[in-house]
Amino acid sequence: MSIIETPPKIELQEMLDSLVTPPHEEVVSLVDKINEEYEYWDTVKYKKCPKGCSSKKLWTYVKASRTKNMIRVWPQYNILLGITNQMQRMCHEFDMNFGGFWGTSSIIPGDKKERYLVSSLMEEAIFSSQMEGAATTRQVAKDMLRKKMTPKDKSQQMIVNNYQTIQFVVQNQDTPLTVELLQHIHRLMTEKTLDNPEDAGRLRTNDDVVVENGITHEIVHRPPSYMEIPSFVKDLCKFFNEEKPKVFIHPIIRGIIIHFMIAYMHPFVDGNGRTARALFYWYMLKQKYWLTEYLSISRVIAKSKKSYEKSFQYTEADNNDIGYFVAYNLRVLDLSFKQLQGYLKRKQEEKKAANTFLQLGDINDRQAQIIKMFVDNPKEVITVKDIQSKFFISATTAKGDIMGLVERGLINEFAFNKVKKGYVRSGELEEAVKPILK
Repeated sequence: MSIIETPPKIELQEMLDSLVTPPHEEVVSLVDKINEEYEYWDTVKYKKCPKGCSSKKLWTYVKASRTKNMIRVWPQYNILLGITNQMQRMCHEFDMNFGGFWGTSSIIPGDKKERYLVSSLMEEAIFSSQMEGAATTRQVAKDMLRKKMTPKDKSQQMIVNNYQTIQFVVQNQDTPLTVELLQHIHRLMTEKTLDNPEDAGRLRTNDDVVVENGITHEIVHRPPSYMEIPSFVKDLCKFFNEEKPKVFIHPIIRGIIIHFMIAYMHPFVDGNGRTARALFYWYMLKQKYWLTEYLSISRVIAKSKKSYEKSFQYTEADNNDIGYFVAYNLRVLDLSFKQLQGYLKRKQEEKKAANTFLQLGDINDRQAQIIKMFVDNPKEVITVKDIQSKFFISATTAKGDIMGLVERGLINEFAFNKVKKGYVRSGELEEAVKPILK
């Protein structure tokens, strides 16, 4: 994180004047465009302003337009939100695409649901951990999770913890949040990864925690006093569990607010980011946004980490206007959904291409996909465990699929050691598939 520029101070009278006297249509159009992305002063000041409108005047109009629709989402800390048309539009689209009552599970092929689900949970665990410093590759991490290997270091332990926490959230998605459950989530997330093991699941008991610039060590966020944490977590649980709040805030935006408030308050010594993302995930499932389980939200955040961090800083620098954080996270959800659509399309195309090999006769869909693996990569080496993990089938079924291809002479078996066997393509496979690939 780096220190960001503070926006120009706008006097109350300037704000009132801009509300009383509507700006020129050209300015209104520019303000609307700025609010679509909920841009901050550091980009607004470079906009090409219409004649007679300075950068500061444009910023005044932007702030006035947001203030008109401003609500106080967390009164104790004066956390504000200016609801924009774009936010409402995106929330409506999310409701239609992956909401519990309007969405349709047909987007996920029935026979692939478990496979896609496990893969997405792994992705969420891996990228959420990598954002907090877990230094391991995605492939190594996935292999570890699939094969249920014991973590070798702190990085791998972070990923295993994250994966187990998400599984716990999925299994308990309808359970009301309590202070004890929040602490349990943190304990699951941070076990064996903290400098002081006793801090796992324990609320912060001092004010030594600050968020610093990683290079300059300048303080970019100082959380409220630890003495306020007990009352905060009670309020958080109430906010999380509330079914009919006095002021309606769209459930997706409420989930984003929960995410922000955990990070803002830093109720724990460490692991607040991972815990915050897990709570958002939980809240979305609680509100019946079933497709959340299949979205790799943290992957998108990890690939735009600077924007994620800046959305926190913009909020604090601009009088606790959480609109920056809400707008950013809505874009993350939108991109996550589009990536899921692209992933499903690729998998369907891969399956269609693999089904070509069914022409060989007397093989099943999985065996056709195994053959495609060897056609695409002639140097491929597989094991029973690989096929078991890839297709989420039993070891017996995986072994049966492989041995069926061995008996057909399409792949060969060799020994890694006295126990483990590996399988590679045979010389006959190329000849067998030639007529099909013409």
